[in-house]
Amino acid sequence: MRRLLLFFVLLAASLSAADPFLVFAPQGKTKGRNIVLISGDEEYRSEESLPQLAKILSARHGFRCTVLFAIDKRDGTINPVEATNIPGLEALDSADLLILLTRFRDLPDDQMKHLAAYIESGKPIVGIRTATHAFQLKTSPTYAKYTWNAADGGFGRVVLGETWIKHHGQHGKQSSRGVINTAEASHPILTGIRPGEIWSKTDVYEAKLPLPGDSRTLVLGQVLSGMEPKDAPVAGPPNDPMMPIAWVKTYTGNAGRTARIFTTTLGTSEDLLTEANRRMLVNAAYWALGMEKQIKPGLDVGLVGDYRPHPFGFGTHVKGLTPADIR
Repeated sequence: MRRLLLFFVLLAASLSAADPFLVFAPQGKTKGRNIVLISGDEEYRSEESLPQLAKILSARHGFRCTVLFAIDKRDGTINPVEATNIPGLEALDSADLLILLTRFRDLPDDQMKHLAAYIESGKPIVGIRTATHAFQLKTSPTYAKYTWNAADGGFGRVVLGETWIKHHGQHGKQSSRGVINTAEASHPILTGIRPGEIWSKTDVYEAKLPLPGDSRTLVLGQVLSGMEPKDAPVAGPPNDPMMPIAWVKTYTGNAGRTARIFTTTLGTSEDLLTEANRRMLVNAAYWALGMEKQIKPGLDVGLVGDYRPHPFGFGTHVKGLTPADIR
């Protein structure tokens, strides 16, 4: 039955092979919720991780998932360096949850209007890694308030809880171990995750403490001396104090409704090879949608299909692929 379900999920994606996006629509029992996942960063291979996360949420959990990409205007291939084009954003008009992993996007108004409408709607958002600096709107005065370096920190700080400041530790040389905040250990997003299981090859981001508003830190980032999960913590200031790497908060949009927000500064495509990282993201989707009663320690967060992510880095994306090629 599981193989049959996976077949139908992949078939649904392949039926729209000419589209500049992917849709994973599970057949049979569904959750009846639409999730839109938006990729578009030059470094962390979100064009690989978000399709896999969408497959997990669809095949394992019955969510309808749409994955959008930065698309090269010249040839229709996925090109994370293309900062001005993410077609298909109208999918947000009927979305129940936005999962965002973009970096410094400079989108035109006719695309950005769908994002702005969603952000202000009071619907939930899950922000991953560079979503803290998701937008750099140099050509759009209409939505300039969302740019990462706006006076108030823009979308990153106001909506998600923090904007880009700097790397905390040595980028590409020091990895991160997640340390659960004992005061929030019973939070639904941490269900089924044991201390020490969260680990990422990405480094910790610096944050201005305390985080704004009603932010609650779930996981702190312990800077490690190397790029392996068993490496020793770095002594001194990088871990004193430790920076938050996963937190929750709320955001009240222009529509007057208050959204649940989850943000993590983890987020390379290789992070999904670690079960605890996948579990945190799947749990976060359930929690953001107000479905935390369905979060169980044994939720299936297994990888779907053959997942072989590439190491993070600028210029390391696989060139010439269309969305249909990576379904």
